[in-house]
Amino acid sequence: MGKAAPGETDAARTRILDAAEDLFAEDGFDATPTKLLADRAGVAKGLLFYYFPRKLDVLRTLFAERLPSHPLCAVGGLAVAGDVPGSLVRLAREFEHGRQKSPVLRTILFREANTHVEVRGHLHGLHAGLMDLTERVLDAASPFALDHRMRRQAADTYVAVLLHEANALRCDGPLPDVSAAADIVALALSSGQPSLGGES
Repeated sequence: MGKAAPGETDAARTRILDAAEDLFAEDGFDATPTKLLADRAGVAKGLLFYYFPRKLDVLRTLFAERLPSHPLCAVGGLAVAGDVPGSLVRLAREFEHGRQKSPVLRTILFREANTHVEVRGHLHGLHAGLMDLTERVLDAASPFALDHRMRRQAADTYVAVLLHEANALRCDGPLPDVSAAADIVALALSSGQPSLGGES
């Protein structure tokens, strides 16, 4: 049997991932048989297993390629020196923009994290990436050097709000006010700092 042309195999792999994204969101990962996945993608079941030896490999690839765990953009596009709350709001908007690119995958991510350790690991990776980015935004935006512990706690608080918002959007729940959260985080950081006009 001759090999398919590279463009044809790339297209088949993409169709498999597209079909998986739709089916896993509709019915859940466990409730989606590989035969249905192959049929929806328009490929032979053997070709599906050629690319993805296990169904779990399809799920892993979806997240790795379409929802990378390390977000999102450069700090320079978000942080403005002296404007901590505004910088955090820009971070939230960038996270929202990324979420709009892959709303189906985010539905899968939050739903399947409870039942699949690999998905939970990806969610933890997304959290870690957001934490890193948020801490760097805080450092770049703050007019004074931040205490490491305070910065970490501030980032953890704000990232929790962002992830809560993402999960609430998935199930049409009440949304947190990310702008108010940014103001609260900025105020907490500034109140925890020594006076800028201290003794010389």
